[in-house]
Amino acid sequence: MTNLVLAIDDDKLIHHVIEQSLSQSCKLIHAKNGEQGLRLAIKYQPDIILLDVEMPGMSGFEVCERLKAGDHTADIPVMFLSSKSDISERMRGYNAGAADYIVKPFEGSELLARIKVLDDYRRQSVALKQDMQRAQITAEIAMTDSGDMGRIMRYVGQSYHAHDLTTLSEYFLEFFTPLNLEVALAFWYHNQAVFFSQEGAIQPIEQELLETNKEGSRFVDFGRRTIINYPKVSLLIKNMPTDDPALYGRFKDLLPHILEATNAKIKDMEVSEVALNKVEEIGLAFAQLSEQLGGIGEVYGAKVAEFDQFVKNEAVMAGLDESHKVSLERLSEHFLFVNDEFSIIRYKLGEITQVRQELIQSLNQMAKPWGEDEVPAQTDIELF
Repeated sequence: MTNLVLAIDDDKLIHHVIEQSLSQSCKLIHAKNGEQGLRLAIKYQPDIILLDVEMPGMSGFEVCERLKAGDHTADIPVMFLSSKSDISERMRGYNAGAADYIVKPFEGSELLARIKVLDDYRRQSVALKQDMQRAQITAEIAMTDSGDMGRIMRYVGQSYHAHDLTTLSEYFLEFFTPLNLEVALAFWYHNQAVFFSQEGAIQPIEQELLETNKEGSRFVDFGRRTIINYPKVSLLIKNMPTDDPALYGRFKDLLPHILEATNAKIKDMEVSEVALNKVEEIGLAFAQLSEQLGGIGEVYGAKVAEFDQFVKNEAVMAGLDESHKVSLERLSEHFLFVNDEFSIIRYKLGEITQVRQELIQSLNQMAKPWGEDEVPAQTDIELF
């Protein structure tokens, strides 16, 4: 993906150097002062920001501090552009939150190389945050991996890797094997009943019992059988130890935890399925919009170029008074600005289209069941 780079500098020559150096590999946005740079940073969320230190009004250090304090701009790498090379200035830039510091004048090749380093740093930072989050989850599971709640936490971890009802039912039914409980269950998925049993097939009368008692109490006891109901899942226990009050009470305290986790998981699966469908719809709409804007942009760009040539025609301009010349020049500048905005919009639509493809790939990847060797089993935990 092409990087979006925001250059904030009051020197037109520096903007020209940056344009010459990066135009082939990056999409550029230009700002002539700190206030404008902050607005564009918030609006366009660039991948990297090039920031002059000495500018009229807000200094580069102040701009950087405000960028790092913003929720939407804090993680964007900032490279300072400065004519001062002493270490105190570099330290001041570092303290303001900059990731790099380059001294003017600089070569275009040096700037491009540093941009690539910053982009690698940005990508590695994102990956590291994700790794840390996964490591934290793993550590939490490890710390609680004992006793009743350890078994519950293990199941919650397994359910996280289940993205279809069959896989989820396998983890769910596996939970009951060490408990010597015979069970059947119903998932109420998008208001449709999907049944599973340890025996593979579920008996018609068990289906009827689950459907009939779906809207009943949380616990429904009859003989040695118990049904536990949640909005998205119902569990039928066929051999509840009603003759052992202590064990019976323990199960009635323990099992709602797994059902509550399963209920939340099924809700999440329903939302994910709807989200994937919506992503498909939005993506198609954006693709159509991008195509339409592309056509409009090409026509508009040609007309802007034609108008610009008209304004630069000395024979035409000679026949106009000064006020009309100024008006035409301002109108030409306005058209050029709008053309640049068209370019940014088309670029952003292209980014959205690519992110949509990545999102669809991620959602589809999540929907693939994990192999048995990738997800820990319940059988290696001692419950009692």
